[in-house]
Amino acid sequence: MQRKIRLLIVEDEEAIRTGLMDVLVYHGYEVACAADGPVGLDMAMSGQFDLVLLDVMLPGMDGFEICNRIRAEDRDQPVIMLTAKSTDEDIIQGLSLGADDYVAKPFSVAQLVLRVQAVLRRSRVGAEQDATLRLGEDVEVDCRNLQGHRGGEALSFTRREVDMLQYLRLNSDRPVSRDELLAKVWGYAKNLDIETRTVDIHIAKLRRKIEPDPAKPLYLVTVRGAGYRLMVE
Repeated sequence: MQRKIRLLIVEDEEAIRTGLMDVLVYHGYEVACAADGPVGLDMAMSGQFDLVLLDVMLPGMDGFEICNRIRAEDRDQPVIMLTAKSTDEDIIQGLSLGADDYVAKPFSVAQLVLRVQAVLRRSRVGAEQDATLRLGEDVEVDCRNLQGHRGGEALSFTRREVDMLQYLRLNSDRPVSRDELLAKVWGYAKNLDIETRTVDIHIAKLRRKIEPDPAKPLYLVTVRGAGYRLMVE
């Protein structure tokens, strides 16, 4: 018998925590909860969960710090951040720390379930794709272990960054639009009003890692009016 997918909800508002748990259990997941930061961190670091739903504003320790500590130990742990803050600065901070997605409150429960499904799908599919990506003569990415190097410099990646690189590699004969990346890498339906700055933030992070000069990209280039293209041999 196949085991149920296990989710962890770290949320201090009881009504939201209970509502999320009920909805996710209804959709077939096994769900555990934490109501404050320190307990949530301990549970998240146990390695028992397939995805962590993480509120930003928590007593004892905020979600940004928890996400940062999770990523220091496990770059492949899927994390979705729940936030009442929707400014660019907060979104950038969460994504920069390695969160796979963010959901701004108040949110549609149906949309949240779709995002959970998308992140879980990408975390499994991404691990099965081609293991090594090479760019030019000095950049190599180990897609399974989320590591790589540029010349003599060691690199580390999040699963989402590797998913983007792999999708762009599969479509390297053409530019890929932001909307397509959101649909294919994040799993968002095309009719959802999703903030495309998410894609730009991840592109900028990748360029800082793989490009000799991120301001003048050689491998991950912008095609004006069309999107992004990965230049592979």
